[in-house]
Amino acid sequence: MPKILIIEDEEAVRENILDLLEAENFETIAAANGRIGVDLAISEVPDLILCDMMMPQLDGYGVLTALRQNPSTVTIPFIFLTAKSAKSDFRQGMNMGADDYITKPFTRAELLSTIMNRLEKHATLKRYFSPQTVIKNLSPKMQLLEISLHRAINQHNFEEFEIYYQPIVDIASGKIVAAESLLRWRSPELGLIYPTEFIPLAESTGLIVPLGKWVLKRVCQQIKIWRDSGIYPLILAVNLSVIEFNQPGLIEKVVNFIDINGLEPHYLELELTESMIMQDVNSAIATMSKLQSLGVKIAIDDFGTGYSSLIYLKNLPINTLKIDRYFIHNVATDLQKSAITKALIQMAHNLNLDVVAEGVETEAELAFLRQQNCNFMQGFLFSRPLPAAEFEKILLTNL
Repeated sequence: MPKILIIEDEEAVRENILDLLEAENFETIAAANGRIGVDLAISEVPDLILCDMMMPQLDGYGVLTALRQNPSTVTIPFIFLTAKSAKSDFRQGMNMGADDYITKPFTRAELLSTIMNRLEKHATLKRYFSPQTVIKNLSPKMQLLEISLHRAINQHNFEEFEIYYQPIVDIASGKIVAAESLLRWRSPELGLIYPTEFIPLAESTGLIVPLGKWVLKRVCQQIKIWRDSGIYPLILAVNLSVIEFNQPGLIEKVVNFIDINGLEPHYLELELTESMIMQDVNSAIATMSKLQSLGVKIAIDDFGTGYSSLIYLKNLPINTLKIDRYFIHNVATDLQKSAITKALIQMAHNLNLDVVAEGVETEAELAFLRQQNCNFMQGFLFSRPLPAAEFEKILLTNL
């Protein structure tokens, strides 16, 4: 499980965060001041750091400066905890190399979503920049994880994995119209393992190919099950990794699962990231066009955080734009985020694209999105990702 370092001089706040993260199965370490925090970061090399901005002696800016100068900590995701609200403070932190910030007081959902978002982004960047070197210098813990992952896939026939579904809701009607499928792994030896840990490992070992195939197969089966049960038509989205997307047999695999289950293709949506597409734009467009010609929907996930140019957007054969949760968090009060989000929604609508806002957690965020005529929302305000049986119960009450 990811290891998180909390650097916070207020004991009550520090203990609160520790209790919350440990309840979510994170491994935690804590420091009561900036100097201890720097030493712990260098010795422990955590997966993510939460750091108070204002502390005596060495403040958060000083901590960040020290860590960004050390080769072993330079790339660790760093999130500021701050009671400040001035844009200049946030800008200074981001310019110095911070990845994100959370304004105090924050909710449990805000903290967890910010942490998971940063961990996912970091895992994505790691596999893009060094996919072939991830496995060469594994820690003992990661070696055990790799062995368990091989066994779970090759010997246990995927029985340790489960697909959760997070509802996507029509903002105008309040009805569930789609869901994003999200993979969970519960290992008998290691317990619950987060996707941010095992997905990069699966990609670097090639295990993502059989794992991704299993996910696609199960999701297509689930579409059929719910359709045959009389539950109203529902679009289910599957995230594709860059390796899966570039596999020569991707189109045939998708066609096969659609045909076997007798599905109407437009009830399956494949989610890609900007970064995946930008690796080879022309090849990506060709593959996306073939998928779309079959009737399969295509979505760009986490839009706004990748490397693509808006010039390419109008040329991409896509149906849906998913705005990253970073822009949605506090969008009703953050003038910069509200301006960007408003522009993204308008641009997408001008291109005849549906828009999904990710990470919606407050009524204020939802009200802003409704005012801007955003089509759909996804986030803790409506529901967390749920196992299929629990998600089905929500579906039946949402008719």
